[in-house]
Amino acid sequence: MRVIVVGLGIQGNKRKQIAGADVVATVDPLVPGADYRSIEEAPADSYDAALLCIPDDPKVRLVRFLLEHKKNILLEKPLISENQSDLEEIAVLAKREGVVCYTAYNHRFEPHFIRLKETVASSILGKIYRARFFYGNGTARDVRNSQWRDKGAGVLPDLGSHLLDLILFIFGGWPDDLKIWNAQCFENKAFDHIICGGTSPIHIELEMSLLSWRNHFVAEVYGENGSAHIDSLCKWGPSTFTLRKRIFPSGRPTEESITLVQADPTWGLEYEHFKKLCVCGEGSNVDNDLLINKMLHILSSEALDGKE
Repeated sequence: MRVIVVGLGIQGNKRKQIAGADVVATVDPLVPGADYRSIEEAPADSYDAALLCIPDDPKVRLVRFLLEHKKNILLEKPLISENQSDLEEIAVLAKREGVVCYTAYNHRFEPHFIRLKETVASSILGKIYRARFFYGNGTARDVRNSQWRDKGAGVLPDLGSHLLDLILFIFGGWPDDLKIWNAQCFENKAFDHIICGGTSPIHIELEMSLLSWRNHFVAEVYGENGSAHIDSLCKWGPSTFTLRKRIFPSGRPTEESITLVQADPTWGLEYEHFKKLCVCGEGSNVDNDLLINKMLHILSSEALDGKE
C-alpha cells in the first residue's frame, strides 16, 4: 500500500517510521524537506492512503478531500467538529466511496487493555461496581508554548478522548450521567487537569492531567467477585496487569500479575490493522467518533461554563 504522511510533527514522524517503505511522500506546509506543501499538490494517482497527523481545525476539510478522491485515511485522534453533521457526512462519504476512514486510538492495541476487556467480558469479576482511570503526562509546558494547542478545553480532547474511547472499548458505553466533576487551569490558559465521571449504571471516574510528575496510566475495575488493575503503559513500562479475586466472607484476595517490559507495540499493531481494513474496503470507525464528539462537546461546554 502506498501512503503519504500529512503533517511532520511528533506524531507524523512516528507514523512515517512505522509505515516504513509504504511511505511514498510527505506533506507539510512548514517543515523543510517535505515533498509537498499541501495535500492538493500530491498527485492523486501516486498514493492509496493518507496518514493524517495534523491539528484539529483542518481535519474535516482534508478528510472530505481525501474521501472524495477515494483515498483511505488513518487519522490522528480526535476527529471532532462543532457540527455533528460534519461527521455524519464523513461516515456517509466513506461508505459511498468504499474507502476506510479510521481514527487512531492506539491504546486499544495495548496488551493489558485487551486483557482488561476480556476480563470484564468473561464475567470473572461478576457485577461491575465501579471503575477509575487516570491518564497523566507532563506536557503542560509544551502545550503552553504551542501556537495551537493551549486553547479550548485543553486536556479534555487531548487525553480525555483516549479515556472516552477506552470506556467504549471495554464497557461498550459510558454512564448516562457523565459530567465534569472538576476542571482546573493550574499552569495553562486551557484546562490542564480535569476529573469527570458518572454513576449510572456503573460508577466511572476519569482523571486526566498534563501535570503528572511522570507519565503514568492507572486503570482499576471493581466487581462483586474481585478487581482488575493496570499500572502504566508499555511505552512507559514496566506495565503490570493484576487480577484479584475476593475471599468470602472476608480475607486477603488471591492475586495474579503479569508484567510486560517491552517497547510500545500499539502503533505497529494499529497500522497493520488499518492496512487489513483497507484491503477489505470497509471498517471505518466514524460511528465511534460521533459518540466521542458529542460527549466532548457536552463536557467541554460544562467545563468552559464553569470557568467563566
